[in-house]
Amino acid sequence: MAVDLLLGLQWGDEGKGKIVDVLTENYDIIARFQGGPNAGHTLEFDGIKHVLHTIPSGIFHKNAVNVVGNGVVIDPVIFKKELDALKKFNLDVNSKLFISRKAHLILPTHRLLDAASEASKGKAKIGSTLKGIGPTYMDKTGRNGMRIGDLELNDWKDKYRSLANKHEAMISFYDVDIQYDLAELESDFFKAVEELKKLTFIDSEEYIYQAQKAGKKILAEGAQGSLLDIDFGTYPFVTSSNTTAAGACTGLGVAPNQIGEVKGIFKAYTTRVGSGPFPTELFDEDGETMGRVGNEFGATTGRPRRCGWLDLVALKYAVRVNGVTELMMMKGDVLSGFEKLKVCTAYNYKGEQIEHFPYNIEAENVTPVYSEMDGWKEDLTKMTSADQLPKALNAYIDFLEKELEVPIKIVSVGPDRTQTILR
Repeated sequence: MAVDLLLGLQWGDEGKGKIVDVLTENYDIIARFQGGPNAGHTLEFDGIKHVLHTIPSGIFHKNAVNVVGNGVVIDPVIFKKELDALKKFNLDVNSKLFISRKAHLILPTHRLLDAASEASKGKAKIGSTLKGIGPTYMDKTGRNGMRIGDLELNDWKDKYRSLANKHEAMISFYDVDIQYDLAELESDFFKAVEELKKLTFIDSEEYIYQAQKAGKKILAEGAQGSLLDIDFGTYPFVTSSNTTAAGACTGLGVAPNQIGEVKGIFKAYTTRVGSGPFPTELFDEDGETMGRVGNEFGATTGRPRRCGWLDLVALKYAVRVNGVTELMMMKGDVLSGFEKLKVCTAYNYKGEQIEHFPYNIEAENVTPVYSEMDGWKEDLTKMTSADQLPKALNAYIDFLEKELEVPIKIVSVGPDRTQTILR
């Protein structure tokens, strides 16, 4: 049984949490394969809004097993807060949530290192969420990191102490004013680790393999978005993991020939959190309207998202890099009321018009080339079927499908799981 993937195709915040929640009833296992608590997946149903950071978005479905894969980095303190928030919903977490022994741990000193590194960069900062993600992945690739499986060893605190001491020496190297009480941070960390150890740790690659053999349906859930991929994103303004389809193979131990459908999610417009180039960013009333109507604030950070028109050059790039087989368009309802819509179909790049995503998309090199389309005024939020969608929205969807050469199977018309139209 092949493993299906669900990925964000922009700079994150596309609405992956909602769609995983909607799709979970069709799957036996939801597996998160990369990233850390810098991700925020928002789900809304039964009048309640939920925000998850590390736990897969299928946790609210009784029949789904949720796996945190080896490619994920875990902050026990944040993980404990997520678990605490779930308690009131009477979920069977112990039998429905498994963690890979090969997943790496975010230490308190990783977060301090993150803050020190970002502070030292001044105006050149990358817009880190300061969750310790980058330093944890640095330790992983530097072969210094601590993993979930280490918590099963008697001497794990010795390993912790050695790594934390090394981090403190590195923090002093940055020579910035970082105020912290490590003893207090460590107290919270050790308490959270004890809660974490009550969960089931697994050899996730073996678990996934056996589940495939048994015919289980598996959906791999990505975090962030393709344009934040460490290799293929807008480097250095990226995250520290592979957010693209290839990351599911390394983040879960799934062979490339075992990947099935690749479901790509994008907004009907474009947003970005933090620093970095953004060719279609708007600084006018249209951009302000998108942010206000779309409630564009980071689920993890609360930071306002930068807003702009849909960038088809970047979206085509993400579709190709991931091998996307079907698309989901989110927040079409946010564009209701715009007289005209613009879509970026090419770039003016160093005096030449191009349609591919180049090495550098900084403003001094790239100017977007737009196509203009009619908007729609209808309120989409109460619509329940594709035949109710406005003519202008269908024209917008048809245009995108023709350009992207991939079908748009879902149109989201609101945050609730019921506000989802299948095509």
